[in-house]
Amino acid sequence: MFSGQAGLNYSFNLSDDRELLDAPAGRAKLSPTGFVLLSVVLGFIMTFGFLNNFVVLLLFCKFKKLRTPVNMLLLNISVSDMLVCLFGTTLSFASSIRGRWLLGRSGCSWYGFINSCFGIVSLISLVILSYDRYSTLTVYNKQGINYRKPLLAVGGTWLYSLFWTVPPLLGWSSYGIEGAGTSCSVSWTVQTAQSHAYIICLFTFCLGIPVLVMIYCYSRLLWAVKQVGRIRKTAARKREYHILFMVVTTAACYLVCWMPYGVVAMMATFGPPNIISPVASVVPSLLAKSSTVINPLIYILMNKQFYKCFLILFHCGHWSADNGNTSMPSKTTAIQLNRRVYSNTVACADQLSTDALKQCCSANTISTKNTSTVEGKLS
Repeated sequence: MFSGQAGLNYSFNLSDDRELLDAPAGRAKLSPTGFVLLSVVLGFIMTFGFLNNFVVLLLFCKFKKLRTPVNMLLLNISVSDMLVCLFGTTLSFASSIRGRWLLGRSGCSWYGFINSCFGIVSLISLVILSYDRYSTLTVYNKQGINYRKPLLAVGGTWLYSLFWTVPPLLGWSSYGIEGAGTSCSVSWTVQTAQSHAYIICLFTFCLGIPVLVMIYCYSRLLWAVKQVGRIRKTAARKREYHILFMVVTTAACYLVCWMPYGVVAMMATFGPPNIISPVASVVPSLLAKSSTVINPLIYILMNKQFYKCFLILFHCGHWSADNGNTSMPSKTTAIQLNRRVYSNTVACADQLSTDALKQCCSANTISTKNTSTVEGKLS
C-alpha cells in the first residue's frame, strides 16, 4: 500500500517523461518469498472476485424475479467489484509476479484511478442501500414497483465517484506507487498543502460522512426493530428484516475491509516519517481488495431469492422459462418512528399482493370481487 520509506510513495511530475524505475535506493522491499505470497493472494482475489461477481450478474440476467429496485444497487456493487478485478487487480497481480510495477507512470495513474473510483462507487451504493432500508421500513408507500429512483441513484454513485477521483489526474494531488511497489493509489505521503487538502476532502466526503449516514440509518432501524420485537411477525415483515440483516452485514464487511486501509493512509499522510513499512502496508491493501470476493458471497448465501436461483442455475437443468421469468411482488412493512410506541401497540401497514388476496378469499369462500389490496393494522 504506502510506506514512509524514502521514495516509497512519490508523485509523478507530469512534465517528466521518464518511465517508472525500480525502487529507489534505500527503499525496503519484500523478499522473493513475500512477492510469491503476495502473488498467490492477489491471484485468489482476482479469480474468485471476478467469478463470484460474474455469477451474480448471470443470476440477474437469467431470473427476472431478482430484478427488484433494491437489487439494482446490489447489481451496481457487483458490477464495480467485477470491473476492479478485471482492470485493476490483474495489473497488481502481474507486477507482483515480477516484483516491480510494470506499466510505468500512465499505468500507475490508471490503476490508482480505477481502484479509487470503483471503491467509492461500492461505498456510496451501500450508503444509498442503508437509506433505502430506512425509508422502506419506516415510511409507508402505496406506490408499486418503481425503478426510476434506483436507476438515478446508480447513476449518481458513478458521478459522485468520478467527481472525487478525476482531480488527481488533473493535478490536484496525484496517483503514485504504494506498498511493496507493485500497486498504485493516491500519493498519501506527499507533504504539500495541495495534497493534504485533497486527502482531507477525500476522507471527509468519501468515507467519514458516508459512514456516519449508514450508522444513523441502521441505528434508527435497529431501534425500530427492537420496538416491534414482541409483535407477531408477518411474512412481509420477516422478509424486510432479512433484507435489512443482509444489507447491514454487507456494509459491516465493507467497513472491516476498508477501515484498516483508511487508518493506515491517514497515518502515512499525517503521521511521522517512516511510520509504515512496506510489509505492514501490504496487509490492509489486500484486505481492502478482498471485499470484491466477500460481497457476492453475502448476496448469494444470505438472500433467499439469490440462493434459490443459484441452486436452480447450477443443480437443476429442468427449470422452466415461466418460473425463471416470474417476478415476485414486493411486500412492504412500515414502522411508525414518528410517534410514541406504547408497550403493546405498534402501528404498521402490510400491503398484500392480488394473488395472495385471491388465495385467501378462495380458502375462506369469500368472493374474489373484493378489492385487490388490503391494508392491515396490527395492534
